[in-house]
Amino acid sequence: NKNAVSQTDMNLIAYQYFEGVDLMAIEGVSEGLIMTLIAEIGLDGIRKFPTAKQFTAWLRLAPNNKISGGKVLSNHIPKGSSRLKIAFRNTANAIGNLKEGWLADFFKRLNYKKGRATAVSALARKLAVIIWNMLVKGQSYQPPSLYLFLDEKRKIAAAKRIQKQITKFGLTDRDIEITKY
Repeated sequence: NKNAVSQTDMNLIAYQYFEGVDLMAIEGVSEGLIMTLIAEIGLDGIRKFPTAKQFTAWLRLAPNNKISGGKVLSNHIPKGSSRLKIAFRNTANAIGNLKEGWLADFFKRLNYKKGRATAVSALARKLAVIIWNMLVKGQSYQPPSLYLFLDEKRKIAAAKRIQKQITKFGLTDRDIEITKY
């Protein structure tokens, strides 16, 4: 059928358009965000921003910190919307539904502390910074190695907490029977 949409490999198109930068390497990034990025700003447009901070401010994803006398009075995201901001927020929301990954863990920590709306905004900003660094500076996407260290640190802290509870309740090895499944 001449009107049927042909199957195109968006990963290949994005890889060629962005001069060898693989945006699909970021967990949770889909074709929708890449197509919106190409359509709304393009590679030349994103390179016009000297810093990632200016790019996120243009997207209206950077918090507008109002400080007086060292006290933070307000730090909300400015109002205003664009298709690209919506695409970043939708991608952040999708990452929030993932089970694993350091971006999903970042989202879950913020979601627990501040709520889903704040977590979506913060992760959308983080994604914008990651993509800006990949496209402008040519950095490849690598999840931080510190993340693995923090994961191990959490496991050690959980083991210490359990050990404290065992001693608090005065349990011995005979009282606790651990079975392997």
